[in-house]
Amino acid sequence: MRTIKLRHYSWIVILASSLVSLPGWAEETLSSDAADAPELGETETVISPPQKSQEIYLADLKQEHSPATTVQEWIAQIEAAIAPITAINLNRMDTGVEIVLQTAEGRPLAVDSNQFRTEGNALVADIPNARLALPNAQEFSVDNPTDDITSVRVTQLDSSNIRIRVTGNNTLPRSAVILRTGGLTYSLNPQADRPDIEILVTGDREDGYNPFSASTATGTNTPLRDVPLSIQVVPQQVLEDRQVRELETALETVGGVSPAGGRGTSVAGPGILIRGFLTPNSILRGGINITSLSPLSTTDIERVEVLKGPASVLFGQGEPGGVINLVPKRPLRDPLYSFSATAGNFNTYQGAIDFSGPLNADRSLRYRLNVSYDNYGSFRNFVNGERLLVSPILTWDITPNTSIDFYGQYTRDRETIDEGIVAIGRRPANVPRDRFLGEPFAEFEQDQFNLGYRLNHRINANVSLRHALQYTQYTPKRYGPLFDSIDEETGELARYEYYAGGTYRRFFTNAEVVGEFNTGYVRHQILFGTEYRRDSENPLFQFSNEYPSIDIFNPVYTRRRFPIEPEFFRDDRINTIGVYLQDQMEIFPNFKVLAGIRYDHIHQFRTTRDVGEPRNEFVLRNDRFTPRLGAVYQPIPPVSLYASYSTSFRPAFGATRNRDGSTFEPETGRQLEVGVKADLLERLSLTLAAFDIRKQNVRTPDPNNPGFSLQTGEVASRGIELSLGGQILPGWNITAAYTYLDAFVSQDNRPIVGNRLTSVPENQFSLWTTYEVQQGNLQGLGFGLGTFFVGDRQGDLENTFILPSYFRTDAALFYRRNNWRAQLNFQNLFNTEYFTSASYRLNVTPGAPFTVLGTVSVDF
Repeated sequence: MRTIKLRHYSWIVILASSLVSLPGWAEETLSSDAADAPELGETETVISPPQKSQEIYLADLKQEHSPATTVQEWIAQIEAAIAPITAINLNRMDTGVEIVLQTAEGRPLAVDSNQFRTEGNALVADIPNARLALPNAQEFSVDNPTDDITSVRVTQLDSSNIRIRVTGNNTLPRSAVILRTGGLTYSLNPQADRPDIEILVTGDREDGYNPFSASTATGTNTPLRDVPLSIQVVPQQVLEDRQVRELETALETVGGVSPAGGRGTSVAGPGILIRGFLTPNSILRGGINITSLSPLSTTDIERVEVLKGPASVLFGQGEPGGVINLVPKRPLRDPLYSFSATAGNFNTYQGAIDFSGPLNADRSLRYRLNVSYDNYGSFRNFVNGERLLVSPILTWDITPNTSIDFYGQYTRDRETIDEGIVAIGRRPANVPRDRFLGEPFAEFEQDQFNLGYRLNHRINANVSLRHALQYTQYTPKRYGPLFDSIDEETGELARYEYYAGGTYRRFFTNAEVVGEFNTGYVRHQILFGTEYRRDSENPLFQFSNEYPSIDIFNPVYTRRRFPIEPEFFRDDRINTIGVYLQDQMEIFPNFKVLAGIRYDHIHQFRTTRDVGEPRNEFVLRNDRFTPRLGAVYQPIPPVSLYASYSTSFRPAFGATRNRDGSTFEPETGRQLEVGVKADLLERLSLTLAAFDIRKQNVRTPDPNNPGFSLQTGEVASRGIELSLGGQILPGWNITAAYTYLDAFVSQDNRPIVGNRLTSVPENQFSLWTTYEVQQGNLQGLGFGLGTFFVGDRQGDLENTFILPSYFRTDAALFYRRNNWRAQLNFQNLFNTEYFTSASYRLNVTPGAPFTVLGTVSVDF
């Protein structure tokens, strides 16, 4: 197949090689009969010579211009007048669709193929000097013309420009998409399979290491360069190349994100920091909060989207650092049967299946099923675990305008509770990194399931409705001795008996309206939504009895189990109602504004009870508005300059009170951010952001009343982030990030003002790059190399000890051929000793030594 690549040229370039001048063209008539155009596959960009037997008049041009003698003069004359489009036809063909634009009196359109581009899963073409003049409609829209195209829309962008948008089913359309107008033929989709000549137009890109769009920031599928916020996406190819199975590992390539420890023991779930702040209530799955105490698997995830900064406008209460959204895999229209198996050192074994496809002839009913099982050991003595995940989803296209997803997920986790090691003096204790200081029987286990649906209904071409409902339930159990205190002189570690259980439930539902309209020259995309959430939890705890201590330098394990005798109980109900409004405005094609506001009302009813004592009841009501405002200016198409202001809030725990019995106000956050996003190459993008976050109403000790608190504290996080991702050359991919972060206590009653926040590095750098041979006998052979640098971190808020900096190197070797792939991943290639996180002096987490994983996968 012969390939012609066009970069930054219009279709005139194609003619220049064969036509120098066309004398007398302005005197002739031009063909507009689609039947005279070449068949699909002959070429994508064609100009047909005029046919004297057909009548298309250039009267308007003749009145003001002399007859054209060259192609360039002819194009200039076309651009001088706005052409009304009087009819639009969509022809379905075996290989795709053909869009035919008919103009009044057959006037040709001045189409510039440089305006062809992709936006997420859509092909977009902007046609200048054109106006829709359809007899019975203001725009043109057809739904589901092919299996992989969900809609074709032609709309009036402003007074003199129209936009053609062809939206694919989850991904870019693979079918041919042909545009015909005035005897000219163009291809909107250079990725479609062609038997002859393929023309690749600037602006085309595949996701790979450089995703084009994300929905987490705006709730709509918006190009990243049009969002005035910092977003970093970990796409499927990066997860696959790094052989990632858990969320914490997946986030190692994201700038400004670091682990915070507490695995299995934290009541806030996975310990992850974004720009220095923990992420309770800030981990989402499909845009809905997915609270869990267990580590989160990524085997049923398509990609991970990380939105930096406050995100309360769309997601309500949360910390100001940002949110993490796990985007699940969705059903496919074509059958897929994928199997993978992994084995590694430390007795690690993993297996997974991924099945998808249609369930009926017209493919309106489709399914996807992901099942995985992990059985893993650890470099830590006595530590092991296992995880089972079953994740089905069913999509039903009820009508061309209505679709619903039914989904579920069941996970069962079990692993040894491991609090790591302790700190002595200014550093972690000098003990072997495999030293285990708990008891071998100590165990965390959890069963969790999610059930829900998402309904999408298009009322017309401009208005859509969305409705989601989800029920989540998980039952964690934590049993074993935990660390209490350390005698730094003798190394004796005091421990206590710990048990925690209970059931946690969450019911979530929301309804949203998405609408598009124009006010004058301003284009709006409105998102209006309402949300209701009810949390119900009844945890119980045991933590008062001592357990035999252990010598950290010469441990002797008692292996003595203790009876489960809960002594403290809670029974909580939290109801949240939210209403939010967002407007994405396109003031000019190169100037866009994002504005939004949300109102939340939260009602907490909590009870506490000590065994043998009466129950205490607490009620707390909070109301809060959280606004957001941002703007993007694009001086040239590949560059976006942006600035934004965003806010967040997090209610106080409802069972806590001031000394006088009054309740605490919510913690609030605000962020100022400026940045630039640029496409350095066709498939290589860079983002540079500078930000300042302030979290206020932080509780601090009351100096006059020990044991009570005041809300006079403030913490700050300010810094610079640089991220790079995409393809440098064919087969050579890269994702890299650097973060400078100054996260510190800015106000407090204690003498800790200026202290750095816990586990937050000042400097952090990550690089992961792969190269795959593109042709020849070694085609499909690939190599990967990763480097991760994390600077010194303070181990506690008092800054009494330091986690030293480290530099870790990973590598990969893989081979793809047809439908199978074999892969070796090497983590910590040079066996560096390091520590990943600490939450206080008694919980320091060592990093893993040299690790190797071998994977074989097959697709059918």
